[in-house]
Amino acid sequence: MPETYFRIQWPDGQQVDCYSPSSVVRQYFEPDQDYALTDFLEKAQEALRLASDRVQAKYGSPCGLALSQLQTLETLAQQFKHQDHASVKVIQFLDGNGLDNESP
Repeated sequence: MPETYFRIQWPDGQQVDCYSPSSVVRQYFEPDQDYALTDFLEKAQEALRLASDRVQAKYGSPCGLALSQLQTLETLAQQFKHQDHASVKVIQFLDGNGLDNESP
């Protein structure tokens, strides 16, 4: 269950690095792809909850870091929800050192 980091860009241009305890997020997002804000949030909710569930199945408790990351994304998205055509760009997947890591 390899940890996966991915860099996103919010509609205002701010870039942030996100965390998942599982590489399952690679099944939901493509690098260098824009997602409508609501689509991004739906995919993030599904991917991070699934990642947390995988941790729970393996270790007996959900992943607090994944759920915290999801809460942060949902909170930050609130500032853009009233913008027409707001989108979030998934820039790239990263390794634990913050380096580009596109391989699955």
